[in-house]
Amino acid sequence: MRSPSSEKRRASRGKAAGKPALAKRSPSQQSPRGLARRPTWREKLADDKGLPKVGNVDGKSARWGTGTMVIPAPREVDALMQRIPRGKLVTIQELRQALARKHRVDFACPITTGIFAWISAHAAAEGAAEGIRKTTPYWRTLRTGGVLNEKYPGGVEGVRARLEAEGHDVIPRGKRWVVRDYEKRLVRKL
Repeated sequence: MRSPSSEKRRASRGKAAGKPALAKRSPSQQSPRGLARRPTWREKLADDKGLPKVGNVDGKSARWGTGTMVIPAPREVDALMQRIPRGKLVTIQELRQALARKHRVDFACPITTGIFAWISAHAAAEGAAEGIRKTTPYWRTLRTGGVLNEKYPGGVEGVRARLEAEGHDVIPRGKRWVVRDYEKRLVRKL
């Protein structure tokens, strides 16, 4: 255990290097031994961090387009993923389009939408492991081009098994796995 003076020295080194001081964790974020614990996936999903945010994009940050962009809240992405019925699919691109329509902007941030879909998937798996019966069907959310997301719980094999159980034909394409004719099974309106 560090002494209070060593904590001060450590915090001051961070300030001198232009880094923020380490934030103290609240008692609810500490383990019984006083050590900081990681938030659960469901806690991460519930933490909106002041989102959604809408702003203008132009100049150097116009990688994905120009105009107005929304950075969605994690729960917004999760809510859209929950609406995908059995036998249907959605890609991150369709989620982004639905978020853009909802916020009346030109586009939704592709990075945060993908990250929040990943968090939603892990939160669903965490809930299922704890006995929650109705969770987000994350395996129905594909990457662009119908590619299975290898970062979802269970990896490609787990996602593939769930999709095949719902009647989708999953085939290899190079090093990746894709849903054959996924375009025909996309949810048209979110």
